[in-house]
Amino acid sequence: MTAIHATAVVDPGAELDSSVRVGPYTVIGPQVRIGAGTSIGPHCVLEGRTTIGRDNRIFQFNSIGAIPQDKKYAGEPCELLIGDRNTVREFCTFNIGSPGGGGVTRVGNDNWLMAYVHLAHDCAVGNNTIFANNAQLAGHVTVGDWAILGGFTVVHQFVNIGAHSLSAMCSLLFADLPPFVMCQGQPAQARSMNYEGLRRRGFSAERLAAVKAMHRALYRQELTLAQARQAILELKKSNPQAEQDVDAMLGFLDQTSTQRGIVR
Repeated sequence: MTAIHATAVVDPGAELDSSVRVGPYTVIGPQVRIGAGTSIGPHCVLEGRTTIGRDNRIFQFNSIGAIPQDKKYAGEPCELLIGDRNTVREFCTFNIGSPGGGGVTRVGNDNWLMAYVHLAHDCAVGNNTIFANNAQLAGHVTVGDWAILGGFTVVHQFVNIGAHSLSAMCSLLFADLPPFVMCQGQPAQARSMNYEGLRRRGFSAERLAAVKAMHRALYRQELTLAQARQAILELKKSNPQAEQDVDAMLGFLDQTSTQRGIVR
């Protein structure tokens, strides 16, 4: 039998693996599916078309799968998809998607989401990210793998946050944050690259050198974004070991709109 506390309210239509644990006074709706090994703390509400994978730890007082905070939403069958091995601390709010954004809010695997994090409709969070307390995403935000958002970071709708990037506490993001970049401020400004984080993840000296060269092209040589992109492209020839990192940066810049731009 699933370890469901006697005071929890689980709709008969919900699908819970037999190893799922549910704490006191938690409410789980009819369209919720939860995978093996996941634990749900007390006083949580899980609703909507919400699918949660394996071995997640969801602490007390969370609202998971509520409808979007979007006046245009009219009850369409949108959903929230959460992967495996995520930790979700207290008082987080994750909303389902909306028809205007593809209908799906996504959270990947192995993410560490601290207290009071908000994921609005149609956000897409990658893998191995860290969101410190009160990090807030508006709708349609994408966050790449290994990104770290400092406490009280606020992200405007439709902004893209690149892999391995980092925002300092209380940063306010109105523009896209490229991969590897560290930012701080209101509005956020680029300060450096996340070199220490890259070293901890095993980046070689050659890959770090390429990241430094990309930083110079974007921020130190007074180039336009188009010129910086061309300079970064040349790095694939001079530093083949960093090809995947260069491709990650080029792919990110290709998706950045001229209206939104990048953090400068």
